Amino acid sequence: MSDSETADLETFRAETRAWLEANCPPEMRKPATSDADVFWGGRNAKFSSEPQRIWFERMRDKGWTVPDWPKEYGGGGLSAAEHKVLRAEMGRIGARPPLSSFGIWMLGPALLKYGNEAQKKEHLPNIAAGLIRWCQGYSEPNAGSDLASLQTRAESDGDDFVITGSKIWTSYANYADWIFCLVRTDPAAKKHDGISFILFDMTSKGVTTKPILLISGYSPFCETFFDGVRVPKSHVVGTVNRGWDVAKYLLQHERAMISGMGERGVGRPLGQIAADSVGTDAQGKLDDSMLRGKIASFDVDEAALAACAERAVDLAKAGQAHPAFSSAMKYYGTELNKRRYEILMSAGGVDALEWESERSKQGARPRAWLRTKANSIEGGTTEVMLGIVAKRILDLPGA
Repeated sequence: MSDSETADLETFRAETRAWLEANCPPEMRKPATSDADVFWGGRNAKFSSEPQRIWFERMRDKGWTVPDWPKEYGGGGLSAAEHKVLRAEMGRIGARPPLSSFGIWMLGPALLKYGNEAQKKEHLPNIAAGLIRWCQGYSEPNAGSDLASLQTRAESDGDDFVITGSKIWTSYANYADWIFCLVRTDPAAKKHDGISFILFDMTSKGVTTKPILLISGYSPFCETFFDGVRVPKSHVVGTVNRGWDVAKYLLQHERAMISGMGERGVGRPLGQIAADSVGTDAQGKLDDSMLRGKIASFDVDEAALAACAERAVDLAKAGQAHPAFSSAMKYYGTELNKRRYEILMSAGGVDALEWESERSKQGARPRAWLRTKANSIEGGTTEVMLGIVAKRILDLPGA
């Protein structure tokens, strides 16, 4: 980077810092502690507070819900270096993301790479503005880890496909406006070759959803059913029967997104939370040396994951990322998040076992702990992720 580029970036940093200080409400500088603290957007979206609305609208108007997307698609048009500065400055003040969205994390990158211009102009600005909430139609009852075995079929009928079948573990399908979905368009082809990636409205005739209850007493997951859903062929992203290319690319972004749970805090630092239960000694240290050691080890690993995530972003922006690196990140991030909640349960002692109603504040910890057990299954199981790392990164014999 030249001296002038460095100076320009420092100017951008100063301006960004000043803007965030002036525009991010104090309430939005605290960690999210419940679902209500997260704004997902969508046709039926409601803000949980006035500060949440203000923060979202100000960031949306700057294009900073998707800072690195092109401006013509509702983004901020920031360079990779500028985007990194923005993330750092938001982290400095603890600013929450203004908008959470599968459209931002998964579909958007896939559309930018594989979508035609009409699809980009139709969907990307709506994602950036939080107008449409998306869900993902990938897994099926008999096509989970072996996703390419999916059997939801799309039969040609003039200018449309008629879709019949079902999906499972469809996160927030009961709240979503649209779905990005894998369907089989050529049942005679090899299983990876006859798949198409298609988009359609969840209010289409023939679409129904059914929530799935987990052991935690709560779940974002649904079963989703398609009974003769008619979708225009123009909604196919990429080439018909080549949807597996789009699906693989999107999975890289999904796994990178899931890995991020490993570096997301739960409010206060673990040590402070543990001190509420076990107390501190005369020096102000946790009054449990074994727990103190576990938390110190966790903090080091969490910092390592955060540094690795920054490196992954930089490599991706430079076009140098290994396509399987997201699998390594997904494995490490989900295992780290499970460790976080194991520590929280240990720190809470018998009080951490309290279980009342689903929305009980006291019962939130064991429910969250149970929920983390799915982390190493969703988005690709730990066994599958390790297999990918062994084969595609380590190049181990027999992998």
